[in-house]
Amino acid sequence: MADELPVFTEEELKEYNGQNGKPVYVAYGGDVFDVSTSKMWRTGMHMKRHPAGMNLSEELAGAPHAHEVFERFPKVGTLKLQELAEAEESHLPPIVAKLIERIPFLERHPHPMTVHFPIAFMVATPLFVILYLITGVRAFELTSVSTLGAGVLFSLVAIPTGFLTWWINYLARPVRAVTIKIILSFVLFLVGLAAFIWRMVDPGVLDHISGINILYLVLVFSLAPIVGIIGTYGAMLTFPVEPRKK
Repeated sequence: MADELPVFTEEELKEYNGQNGKPVYVAYGGDVFDVSTSKMWRTGMHMKRHPAGMNLSEELAGAPHAHEVFERFPKVGTLKLQELAEAEESHLPPIVAKLIERIPFLERHPHPMTVHFPIAFMVATPLFVILYLITGVRAFELTSVSTLGAGVLFSLVAIPTGFLTWWINYLARPVRAVTIKIILSFVLFLVGLAAFIWRMVDPGVLDHISGINILYLVLVFSLAPIVGIIGTYGAMLTFPVEPRKK
């Protein structure tokens, strides 16, 4: 039929990346759309992380919009889904690709679902310690131990899922924000673990705030700013902000 839309391969789609006067095409849900008129795609890159000329079905699955957002733009073709699926999996380390094949749930990027737990628990720990120091109520100190232990435990889940998301979203490339998050995540885990072990060995560490015991407070209170920096760089990756033009 004369009005039949073309079928794009992955390599053909890459040519429509908005560069050198080319239109901006993206694939979503097996369809190819021309988003050249969108301000969000003006440079050929959406939110500094989604390039044009690509299939974004998986990457945009967690975005705050669905397929209908593309219905405002002309559909210019379809994508060879089977060929694309094989190409998308090829960038993953074999062991990761096999793990995802065995556990399809991992395709949904579990890191955003698990990272909030260590963040919340690690921030709560110094807050409960402060409440204990102000009130002298032992329940607050015991709660701080529980949140600290939970923060350390959930870090063992959040860190591996973070590496998985790094492989899937960024092809394990050395992105500065990701590198900082990786380093500080291990620092957070080790600081939390050291404080937790210390408290287990010396239950009365906060009974007398002097001498070496002050170091315990330093470890505990350092958890919040470390989490803050990790969260800041995580937000920069998820919600990049364009610099204001003067």
